[in-house]
Formats: sequence, C-alpha cells, structure tokens
Amino acid sequence: MPRRVIRKWRPPLAFVLGGTLAAVFFLPLIGIGYFRVAGGVLGWAETSWMIGLMAFVATVILGVLLWRLVLQPVRALTAYARNEGASDAPTHFGTPEFSQLGEAVLEMTAVLRGRETVLRSYADHVTHELKSPLTVIQGAAELLEDPDLEAADRVQLLRGIRENTARIEALLDGQRALARAQDVIAPGECLLSDVVGDIGPAVVLTDGLVPLPRDVMDVVATHLVGNALAHGAKTISFDYQATHIVVQDDGAGISAGNRDRIFDPFFTTRRDAGGTGMGLPIVRQMLETQGASIRLLDAPGAVFRISFDG
Repeated sequence: MPRRVIRKWRPPLAFVLGGTLAAVFFLPLIGIGYFRVAGGVLGWAETSWMIGLMAFVATVILGVLLWRLVLQPVRALTAYARNEGASDAPTHFGTPEFSQLGEAVLEMTAVLRGRETVLRSYADHVTHELKSPLTVIQGAAELLEDPDLEAADRVQLLRGIRENTARIEALLDGQRALARAQDVIAPGECLLSDVVGDIGPAVVLTDGLVPLPRDVMDVVATHLVGNALAHGAKTISFDYQATHIVVQDDGAGISAGNRDRIFDPFFTTRRDAGGTGMGLPIVRQMLETQGASIRLLDAPGAVFRISFDG
C-alpha cells in the first residue's frame, strides 16, 4: 500500500492565489498613498527608499509562501513520478488541493508498480512452466514422424500432446485471470452469508457486512473453498470480526516448506491434477486492489486471515 500523505493544516490554494492577487493589486495603491502622505514629511528620496523596501519585503514573503506551498510540492511530486516510485514518497504538500493530488499520484504509482511486479513475476515463471509441456509436444511430434511407429505408441503420443496443450491453455488462462484481478473494481460491501451460503460445505460462524464488493468476495471465497476441498477438507468456516475474516478448514494443511510459496504465481502441489498455482495469487491481487490483505496463519489445517485495513 502507498504511504499516505500526512494531513497538516495548510491554506487552500484559492486563498494563496487570492492573497497573491490582492497583494499585487493593493500594494501599488498603498505605495502611492504613502508616497503622497509621507513625501512631504520625510522627503521624496527617503519615501521612495521606504516604499522600495516595503515592496521588497512583501515580494520576499510572497515568494517564500509560493515556494513552500506551490513550487516545492510540485517539484517533489514530479521527481517521485519520474522515478516511478523508486524514491522516497513525499509525506505532505503545501495545500489541501496538492495533498489530494499527491495522494492520488502515490496510489496510482503503487498500482503501476504492482502491475509491473506481476508482469515480471509472470515473465520469470512462464518460461519455466511452459518449457516442460512444449518439450513434450516437440518430442512427440518428432516421434510421430516415424512411419514405423506402433499404433499404440502413436495413440499415447497423441494423448500426451493433447494433455500438454491443455496444460499450456490452463497456464495462459490463469495468467489472464491474474491480469484481470488487477483491474480496479468500485468499492462496495456484501453480506458474508450471501456469498458463502451457496458454496458447498462452507459455513458462516459469524455473519456481517464485509467491506468488499460482491464480485471480489465471490472470487476469494470460491478459490479458498476450492483449495480446501482439493486438499481433503470436509468443512470450511468463515468467521467475520469487523476488521478481518478468518477462513479455516479441517484439511491436511500446508507443509512448512510450502508456507512461504503459496502466494507465488504458478506454485502448486497439484500439478498432476491440473492445478496451475494461480488461485491464491489472484485472491491476493484482488484483495490488494481493495486495500485489503491476506496471510496464512500458523494453525492446524489451513487458516487464512483476510484483513480490511491493508
């Protein structure tokens, strides 16, 4: 999640611009009036110097205010955007308007960096994941060119081509689903029992209005329940507690060696059964676009905590 802009009181931009325009308009009038009144008392030269000093001081004050409230925030935000979020994020800006703009830029940068991370992760994994089925298909195609190949062997090779082609299609479908999971979905809320009620053996221990859109919660619940059933779970419970949901099943659980990898794209222990390893990465990505998070707890079975405060 991006760093939030620190909320400090600053004059609104309209006040800053209005004050600058008022100073430009009234200072010459004040100078002319002062020159006419004081000129005959102090002398014209002394009065001119006095008016010049007043104008200089006023200009310095206005310049400092405009630099602090306008120029400096714009430069900081521009530098952060040009570095694509690699530098330290600005924490406060000169006016409420610039604070809102800064927060929007920080959030947009975080989304873009998240998408870049997903693309890089996919590029790192997809070559390895696709290499095996492509190797099988290529080898089978070369063997099928043999005119003396036995019919039974030909059938087996063709079966291998079909199975590995389906594997490639499943991997690509999973990648497309992960990319769609990054799309911005309007915030919303839904009743937990409405989502979980129609999903197999899943039960709601504590119901409540979840601060997530129904589309997002449907995907999250479906993936978590599907994974639990695939690993031998008989029941899955959803316990809503205002700031989070605890999802727990009575299945075989997740081994210690795999706990740190379950959210990695393409990681799966069910490859032979057609698993693509994209379910939990999709769940995490969709939750992050809503400002929520998911993590695995250390408990019997598989226990996930979905937090709504990031």
